[in-house]
Amino acid sequence: MIKAILIDDDANLRIGLKSMLSRYAPQIEVVGEGESVSSGIDIIESTSSDVLFLDIQMGDGTGFDILEKLIQRNGKIDQQIVFITAFEQYAIKAFRFSALDYLLKPVDPEDLKQVTDKIVQAVIKNSSNENVGILLENIRKKTDEFKRIVLSNSDGTHVFEVTDIIRCESEDNYTKFYIKNHKPVLISKTLKEYEELLSPHGFERVHQSHLINMAYVKAFNKTDGLFVEMNDLSKVPVSVRKKDKFKDLLKTI
Repeated sequence: MIKAILIDDDANLRIGLKSMLSRYAPQIEVVGEGESVSSGIDIIESTSSDVLFLDIQMGDGTGFDILEKLIQRNGKIDQQIVFITAFEQYAIKAFRFSALDYLLKPVDPEDLKQVTDKIVQAVIKNSSNENVGILLENIRKKTDEFKRIVLSNSDGTHVFEVTDIIRCESEDNYTKFYIKNHKPVLISKTLKEYEELLSPHGFERVHQSHLINMAYVKAFNKTDGLFVEMNDLSKVPVSVRKKDKFKDLLKTI
């Protein structure tokens, strides 16, 4: 069995989540509960566990505070982390940049099943959770101008500077990242998800299958077909529908 600890100040949510886990993820057993930062830290330090389900906002602090205190005391966090939150756009963006799992309140059974399936595999593989450090780094800055992004796949957890990403290419429901001085990284998420994350950071969707970092544009060829040449010498097609907008963007850089 995979052992879980649930920290949330809403007793009804804890009861409901335990019931849902027993139904949709019977391989996960809740071995401890807390309703605050202080009680959460006590139960985490006194009880062996594999995964922590953490509320964000509690009466005496946040789930981030729990992680900070655990790192201060132990130097690391051994458990996998799942946050439980109401819709907070800033926090959710931080989770997505850090490749950390989260559940929105009220918890949807399908979302729970998807998250717990991933958690089970992470525990079995004993996957590292260095992405927790990236999350806390982003949260401390209190800004959504995140500088680093976590990309996790079967090869492990990779941390990159956003500015080092040259372009992203869709491969069905996967996204291939082309990164400065690094081999391509294939991630099992759609290009649309990364377009939402990276568009505010100077990335432009120039084609159904291509998202590019405008800082790496070298030239735009309009005569021999519509494509843009990047600094790594790759050639990326520009759709006819995107052509005029792209030409306007080039004037601003």
